[in-house]
This record gives sequence, structure tokens and C-alpha cells, in this order.
Amino acid sequence: MSLSQSAPALPDLRQTQIVEWLTTLSDIPTLPATLRPASADASFRRYFRIDAVGVDTAAGGTLIVMDAPPPQEDVRPFIEIGALFAGIGLSVPAVLARDVEHGFLLLSDLGSTTYLQQLTSDGSIENAHKLYMDAIDALVLLQTKSQPDVLPEYDRAFLLRELQIFPEWYIGKHLKATLSDQQSADLDKVFDAILANNLAQPQVFIHRDYHSRNLMVLAGGNPGVLDFQGALYGPISYDIVSLLRDVYIQWDEAQVLDWMIRYWERAKRAGLPVAPDIDSFYRDFEYMGLQRHLKILGLFARLYHRDGKEAYLKDIPLVMDYVRKTALRYRELIPLVRMLDKLEDKTVQVGYTF
Repeated sequence: MSLSQSAPALPDLRQTQIVEWLTTLSDIPTLPATLRPASADASFRRYFRIDAVGVDTAAGGTLIVMDAPPPQEDVRPFIEIGALFAGIGLSVPAVLARDVEHGFLLLSDLGSTTYLQQLTSDGSIENAHKLYMDAIDALVLLQTKSQPDVLPEYDRAFLLRELQIFPEWYIGKHLKATLSDQQSADLDKVFDAILANNLAQPQVFIHRDYHSRNLMVLAGGNPGVLDFQGALYGPISYDIVSLLRDVYIQWDEAQVLDWMIRYWERAKRAGLPVAPDIDSFYRDFEYMGLQRHLKILGLFARLYHRDGKEAYLKDIPLVMDYVRKTALRYRELIPLVRMLDKLEDKTVQVGYTF
């Protein structure tokens, strides 16, 4: 989620229920008339900002209401994982009040400046470097506290289900294409290669959406972390590739490599089980990124075609750029590029493979 200001929305049933609930919280006096939209995200969740009486926060005396309507949403993972991450030392919203049955949470406000907003308003590499190093330090902290059997495992079945969103929604619905038997077989082989790498990586706690829209700029350097309710126990390169090959903002490859190496060095010093040499870790980083970006192509197509969220279409070209550049670098992934060239009627490109 991104907690940026937006125009007031028309009252609706859920919003009325929120106001009624807030009036029952006598120990946390809020001003219901000030309830206004803060953000929405790719799920059914919505967020509202509200002024509070006698509350001194980084956001200046405001709180956040999460609206997570059942049965589509469940606030319990947010509560549980938020407590886990807070105990580790991450800056996450505190849960001040809850109505689990109706899907309402009252949260502390981490402000309205996301990493993405800060980076696009001040594109200086000096500012970006500090923000990314802060995010890397927070990520390493999260990973060093990882334990098995705490979060659900990001296993092969889960990873494969995500990959299958790509042929169903991007190829089938968005491109309106049907794969031939050979193309389907080639895609399965690419998926097998991706999954073999992903599943061979050491496992840690992963946020799963650790990127510029879910990181907040806070005083003191420790970024605010949002949208963590889907956290899992999975491949160690997942969150760093989410951060550095962000689908909402792109950096020169040389800069991405610099930040990736700095992460790898910090991870090694912290005793994390990253690959022992940078070339091997870079391969892990690339294959994990490809899994994520293929999934996202399918998700963005689904958000548009099923949910009518047209804004995500503008982000597809960057995601596809990541996919093509990565696949062109590895011989076993070249069939993916050839398939895309045919489906999108593009001239076959030439690249270096490893």
C-alpha cells in the first residue's frame, strides 16, 4: 500500500461501518468527520487516514484505518506478521485497535512519503543510495532473524502456481493467444529451470513485496515497512530482487549491480547463507527475479482484465524489459524469448548467454 493523500471518496456502507466502529473506541479519540482515503492497493483492502485527539505521531497526529472486507480479506496475518516484524526491529504500523470479524484495524501512521515518491521527486543518486542502503540494512536484519516453521513455506507448488498466472492471464487473456504444444513444452522447461534454481536457494523470512511503494521514508533511516501480510519462508534472493528490480522504478544496471553487491557483502558479514561467490549469487538473483516478473505480468494483466484496474497496464513494459533481458542472458531461458517474440510479433534479438 502507498499512504499518499487522495481526493475524498463518496460515503459507502463499509465507510459508514468504520465510522460507527471508531466511535466505540473511547480510549483512542478520533475525529470521524476527518476520515479520508489514504490509499488502495491491488487487493480488496483500502486505507483511510483520520485525525486523532492527543495523538503525537510522525505523521502529525493522524492514524490509519485498514478496511479489509471479509471474506475476501483476513486481517489476522497482518496482525501476526506485524508483531513478528516489530519484534525483529522493523518499523511497521502498530495495531492500536481491531475488529477482526468485520475486517477493521486502527493503525499508527508512518506518514505519506513512500520511497517511490521520494525517489521520483528527488532523483539524485546520493539520496537514492542512502534510501536503498537503509532498506538493505533492514532486509539483512529481517533475514538474520529467520527461523523455519514460523511462516508458511514458499514451496514448489506455491512458486509454480504463481508462474502459471503468466500463461493464463498475460498470454491467454492479455495477448489473446493460445500456445502450441511445442510452446507449452518449452515454457514448462523454462519454468522447471527457474524453479530448480529458486528451490536450491537457502530460505529466510521474505516480505514478498519489498519495493518502493511499500517502504516509507522515516526520520532516523529505518524505513517504514508496509504490506507484509503475505510474508513467507522462501528463497533468500527474493526480497533483494524485489527491491532492486522494482516494477515501478528502474535503475541503470551498473547501479543495480552495485547495490546488489553491497547487499551480498552485508549478508555474508551477517552470517547469512548467500552463495559464496558473487557470480553464483547474481545468477540466483536473476532467476528469482524472472519468477517474480513472470508472475507480475500475469497479475497486472489480471488486475486489468478481471478487476478493471487499468493503471497497472503502464507498468507492463518495464516488467517485460526485465524478463527479456534476463532470459537472453541464459541459454536454457532463450526459448522464453523466442516464444514472446512470436506471440508479440517481434524480431528475434541476440544476446549473450551463460
